[in-house]
Amino acid sequence: MKLQTQIPIFPQENQIDYSSRILLLGSCFVENIGAKLSYYQFINFQNPFGILYSPVAIEQMLNRVVNQRLFTEEDVFFYNERWHCFEVHSTVSHPDKEVFLQRLNNLLEKTRAYLKTSTHVILTFGTAWVYKHIKTNKRVANCHKIPQQEFVKELLSVAEIEASILNSYRLIKEINPEVIFINTVSPVRHIKDGFIENTRSKAHLITALHQSIKKSSTLNIQSFYFPSYEIMMDELRDYRFYKEDMLHPSNLAVSIIWKRFSEAWISYKANKFQKEIENIQKGLAHKPFNEESIEYKKFSEKLREKISELKRKVPHVDFQLL
Repeated sequence: MKLQTQIPIFPQENQIDYSSRILLLGSCFVENIGAKLSYYQFINFQNPFGILYSPVAIEQMLNRVVNQRLFTEEDVFFYNERWHCFEVHSTVSHPDKEVFLQRLNNLLEKTRAYLKTSTHVILTFGTAWVYKHIKTNKRVANCHKIPQQEFVKELLSVAEIEASILNSYRLIKEINPEVIFINTVSPVRHIKDGFIENTRSKAHLITALHQSIKKSSTLNIQSFYFPSYEIMMDELRDYRFYKEDMLHPSNLAVSIIWKRFSEAWISYKANKFQKEIENIQKGLAHKPFNEESIEYKKFSEKLREKISELKRKVPHVDFQLL
């Protein structure tokens, strides 16, 4: 008797290996996939401007990056003893305006340089709900805990999302014609919007994203879908796979989704290195009872040898040595 369904996953062409350069943009699920890529020592750059939940927030940021539109004093504001920008996450905010602007523009430059050499861009879309700042009449990427009455909440239409995603593709293609897009819808539940509202939001994202991918093939854009959301909803289907907040996937769920992602997008050769790296990471995490013991010193020396051997095959790997 089968008690679980499983979504078919097939190996893709142009898979990720240890020469790949991956840029990840989007919702907080980016951090889950990004953490796995970092753990296994893949070259990656994650959400330089912090979490961006909606397709229009990602598009807005890419517009700045690609067209080198620097941030100015008009783009920032002071609230709760810190300088903020409606286009970026609060984690980037700073108490000093000049430092904040310099940080933003440095990130623009760094992101553009990385994007030009990226092999893969992973876009994770979290919600179709957006907030428009009434005073400026602009949709924001983050409200920075400003009172809700200063915003109007809107649900992006399927057509708006599709246009936004396709424009994001075009922007990136301007400076990197060969890049490969891997798209996914975040399995994180945005219940603060409401249960029904969260379902409407995900439905709009999924519909628009598939339409965008279908159209991208006629535009000479390599764009693919990975079913993170569907794996969470259809394979895992149990609250034990969520964290205590019942919103975010648990560590076990993330590991399962990562395994499925690896089946599709991590090359066979890279997968072999992953196993070596995991053994080293586990060794580095080992806490001995006695660091001065002969046994532990032998263990540490063997681990250093493993790292040295791996670095000869994958030069960029960087472990914190014992």
